Amino acid sequence: MRVLVVGAGIIGLATAARLARRGDEVTVVDKEPSLASHQTGRNSGVVHSGLYYAPGSLKARLGTAGAASMTRFAAEHGVRVATTGKLVVASDAAELDRLGELARRGAANGVPVREVSPVEAREHEPEIACVGALRVETTGVVDYRGVCDVLAGQVRDAGGTVLLGRAFAGARTAGAGVRAVVADVTTGEEHELVADALVVCGGLHADRLARACGVDPGARIVPFRGEYFDLAPDAARRVRGLVYPVPDARFPFLGVHLTRGVEGGVHAGPNAVLALAREGYRRRDVSLRDLADAGTWPGLWRLAGRNLVPGAQEVARSLSRTLFAAAVARLLPGTTADDLHPAPAGVRAQALRRDGALVDDFLVRTAPRQVHVINAPSPAATAALEIARHLEAELDRVLAA
Repeated sequence: MRVLVVGAGIIGLATAARLARRGDEVTVVDKEPSLASHQTGRNSGVVHSGLYYAPGSLKARLGTAGAASMTRFAAEHGVRVATTGKLVVASDAAELDRLGELARRGAANGVPVREVSPVEAREHEPEIACVGALRVETTGVVDYRGVCDVLAGQVRDAGGTVLLGRAFAGARTAGAGVRAVVADVTTGEEHELVADALVVCGGLHADRLARACGVDPGARIVPFRGEYFDLAPDAARRVRGLVYPVPDARFPFLGVHLTRGVEGGVHAGPNAVLALAREGYRRRDVSLRDLADAGTWPGLWRLAGRNLVPGAQEVARSLSRTLFAAAVARLLPGTTADDLHPAPAGVRAQALRRDGALVDDFLVRTAPRQVHVINAPSPAATAALEIARHLEAELDRVLAA
């Protein structure tokens, strides 16, 4: 079977590799000149354990399984990976109830999580401050770009093709196949590709690509920029592994946290502010089309109206390194603005419904001979191999219908 996979991020490549290994003739296309150019290559590199997600959700099931499968895959293929463990810390007594609820949720998801005292927490992270904490041993870090290199190699080794610099313009199911239009980014020349099936992992442009294929995405992608800082060497030496705050249950974001990456440094972040472009990695990156898309979507205004104070706090922290440092200092006392060195930002593709509800779980839409990933935020990278298994089953289901 000939399958066209759109998107050379980790989900597209994991799905392509899985289909290629079973004998399908796979072609991957991506508009960028390199693999993992957006969400995959710009995240914190964390292998999430499955702690945060609603029991029974796709995130919970695939994320928990993904922590094991991603770690094993990286180790087997020589990709840098380390299981460092993580502390989720309550900075004051008001957060202890939420910390306990998080422990119950993690246990329901099969995550080996345990509550620890401040004294025991400091045995893992001597410099942190807390009134209570959770310890999760299965959390780690990995080189996701390295994972993508391996997956792309598996596609090629199985006879598949990875075409970079090829922009997918849309497709239509026609009889026993799918006809897609792909443009060479350099020359603008368009080509038609014919396949038996289509899998679209469009990330920041997932909703647009679904509509270009005649599929209702059921939500609109709204981009949130996450800004990071690297800790200066003296501050970084005070952090051993991963330290997270207790998340605000109203948001799908986990708050500013500390991560010792596979390269050895420690980065802090991200915050979460509305980006002015879907690929708006800098404050000055503005797309009128993307602004119009977001600004005319009723869901964005409803979301903003319900969250004026926390939204304003995120913007203020984005504009002030001193405020960002204060957020870090709640975890690591003594951190100042001088300890923070700017690092590359990422943009999260967050699906938002018309009523203002954030799509919290992975969201997949299907059509005859087509499978579209609409919403795949964290822990999608962790769960990529399990999501690929899920998409394979979805593809087989729509082909059998």
